[in-house]
Amino acid sequence: MTLLPYSEVAATLPWFFPTVALILGACVGSFLNVIIYRLPKEESIITPRSHCGCGQPIPWFDNLPILSWLLLRGRARCCGRAFSFRYPFVELLTALLFLACWLKFPPLVAVAGWFFLSCLVAATFIDLDHMIIPDVFTLGLGVAGVLLSVLIPALHGRQEGFFVVDSLRAGATSVQGLFVGSGLVLWIALLAEAVLKKEAMGFGDVKFVGAIGAFCGWQGAVFAVFGGAVVGTLWFAVAWSWEKITGRRSVVAPPSETAEGEAAPLAFGAHVPFGPMLAIAGALYFLFVRPYALAWVADVSVLF
Repeated sequence: MTLLPYSEVAATLPWFFPTVALILGACVGSFLNVIIYRLPKEESIITPRSHCGCGQPIPWFDNLPILSWLLLRGRARCCGRAFSFRYPFVELLTALLFLACWLKFPPLVAVAGWFFLSCLVAATFIDLDHMIIPDVFTLGLGVAGVLLSVLIPALHGRQEGFFVVDSLRAGATSVQGLFVGSGLVLWIALLAEAVLKKEAMGFGDVKFVGAIGAFCGWQGAVFAVFGGAVVGTLWFAVAWSWEKITGRRSVVAPPSETAEGEAAPLAFGAHVPFGPMLAIAGALYFLFVRPYALAWVADVSVLF
């Protein structure tokens, strides 16, 4: 049997690969739910298999991404226990991110983007629940970003034709992004701590921005910091408006089954996770903003 080349399949069946990306993303999102729940508890993400809160294993036909939650109407078949809307939300979010990656980039860059965005999703929800970002999504992600940049130079737009040269340049861009991102946030954290006389930003955020820079370059790291601040401002504005309109107390983030304790109430001076805001800004840069940011930086460089 002769396998058709990618370009031929893509031309003949334009819907095929995007559909595969969407389904694969939903499946990866299901696995991310396991990581989000188990990793902070230092449990194995492989065994045991997925099980209900009552202890019963979940059969495969009740563990289909998105569909099972809809078909079961958000309740476990074994005991009728409700389970969080977060599960299908993470699956749908990851599926859409995978699809956007595939439609936006060449295949190899899209696959690297799948890995990057999956880590951002997992880090976001763990930070929302536990106010921590595990090292695997900071140090590990940073190292992975450098390695993937060397293996896939097109991740940083390096594709002049000489693979070794492209790899070295892409690797250098990745390392530069890692150190510039981490250094920038470290200085902001130190200055804010000196002014406020208390910790203003966790060291996990410092490492996290460095990891974003490893995939997005120093421009992406800078955008993540300041774009994250804008996202955070909008986040609070929406929550505050909701509180005023409904008269109900808002929280920084919705509670979940994975969180320890109650969700933090919205208030000035409240300790809130900055990681999700950094992740949102980093994902926006990777998927949409990068060409415009690089063009702007190039124009400014010409002026000086």
